[in-house]
Parts: sequence; structure tokens; C-alpha cells
Amino acid sequence: MSIEKVAVITAGGSGMGAECARRLAADGFHVAILSSSGKGEALAQELGGIGVTGSNQSNDDLKRLVDATMEKWGRIDVLVNSAGHGPRAPILEITDEQWHTGLDVYLMNVIRPTRLIAPIMQKQKSGAIINISTAWAFEPSPMFPTSAVFRAGLASYTKIFADTYAADNVRMNNVLPGWIDSLPATEERRDSVPMQRYGTSAEIAATVAFLASDGAGYITGQNLKVDGGLTRSV
Repeated sequence: MSIEKVAVITAGGSGMGAECARRLAADGFHVAILSSSGKGEALAQELGGIGVTGSNQSNDDLKRLVDATMEKWGRIDVLVNSAGHGPRAPILEITDEQWHTGLDVYLMNVIRPTRLIAPIMQKQKSGAIINISTAWAFEPSPMFPTSAVFRAGLASYTKIFADTYAADNVRMNNVLPGWIDSLPATEERRDSVPMQRYGTSAEIAATVAFLASDGAGYITGQNLKVDGGLTRSV
């Protein structure tokens, strides 16, 4: 008997998170979606899944999502951690409070659900966690200071996690999008990309779907750029 696979998507009400939910559902996953806007509940209903309105900054909201998922399907095979937008300002003008907000938005958004879901995957001896990061994690831009700083930290967290849980067949990887069509488009940004176009949320979702698949079963601890050739670091 084939196993029905289950994916949890946080911050999945719109943008790349929502597109990931749609793609995984199309690939045959049951989906459970968390979003703060209520859009995730509506999308989950459309996809025949579970939706919880809440924040990925709340351990209680995340536990509600995980508990509902386990009660309905009894397993979690994939966790996709998306994120909202953190503070942006010149680097010396960012307040302590804004730095702490950036930590919550760009790093703790992964750590909190992983603490709940990784033990489930460990018991199953299988699971894939995919985090939506940024192309500027290793070539930081002053446009996105809190994102770049904390997602560089996310790369370290991911490597430590991968080293710790690889033997249990639980994988973690980061997807690093560049300019994507869920962001406002400008000619200057488009011209900076060697491919001369914005990427699409569907392309990010396809990359996530690959990393969630058995075909990516030997990939863990990696940072995969999906940026049209924009960044150069290895």
C-alpha cells in the first residue's frame, strides 16, 4: 500500500509560500497551511487540506497546526518554511527592537516549527525540510540588512541540522530566490539579472518540490540559488 504524503507550509497564504502549497498539492501531497492573514485557510480549503490562521512567531499557533496535521494524517513528510518581510533601514539606524523582529522573521521562523516537526520525521526515519531564504545570504545587500544577516545564520543552522539528522534520513536545505515576481518589478532590478527577467513563484515552488522529492534524497545541508545568475559566490 502506498503511503499518502503530507506537507506543512508556514507563511503559506500568499506569494512563494502559497505557490509551494499549490505545487505540492498538485504533486499528490496533503497540505497543511499556516498564515496570519486567513488566506492560508482559504487556500487549504481549496486544496482539500488543513488551514490554521496564526503566526509562525507563535509556538502555540505552530503547535495547533502540527497537532491538527498529525490528528488528521498521522505523519509529516515535508516542512516548507516561508517568511514575511522584516525591517529595512540603513544598518546603523536599525533599532534593537527591529533586529529582534528580523531574528523572528528570518531565523526563528525556521527554528520554531523545526523543533516540533523534526522529532516526528526522526521517528518516521524520513523527512525533508525546505526553507525559503534569499540570494543575498552570502552577498549581502544594504537593501535587505536584517534578511541577509539572519539568513546567513540560517545557512549555519541548516548545516548543523543536516549533520545531526542526516543519519535519520531527515534532510534540510535552503532555497535562495533572487528577484521574484511576487515583488514589485523595476527595470533596474531586471537589468541586473543575467537572464534579464524576474523569476516566478512557480519556479521557486518547482525547486522546493524537487527538494521534497525522492530524487533529492542525497541532498542535505545545501543552499540552492534560484536567481537567474545574479549572485556569484560559491
